[in-house]
Amino acid sequence: MFCVHMPTTTTTRKTRFSRRVPDHVTDELVNVLSKPETYEFNTLFGLVYDNLKLKNAVSGGEEMLRLRSYEKLQNLVGRGLCCKVGKTYRGLDGLRAAHNAAIEARSAAVMARTTAAAAARS
Repeated sequence: MFCVHMPTTTTTRKTRFSRRVPDHVTDELVNVLSKPETYEFNTLFGLVYDNLKLKNAVSGGEEMLRLRSYEKLQNLVGRGLCCKVGKTYRGLDGLRAAHNAAIEARSAAVMARTTAAAAARS
């Protein structure tokens, strides 16, 4: 059998489409960890999952949400906003303020890109 591979001479233009939706999982993690309590991951996930269910913001199934929650929690630990001791997690004092500042910075960056794109079109 003879197979011919034709090289493509057209350049492909990569378009980036990014849907910036609110990060409900991180928001709920911050809400729960803002209380002065220490949680094991399973307890923490149970509270986050119940809060997201009440808001009808659960999508992708429970196991996928568990993985996303763990990843978001590790990001909070890595950024120094949450303390991990053994298998327990506790939110630190500036957690909510730092989270709100990150949301504001992200919103400002989106607005700046939108304004710049509108100016470039005109």
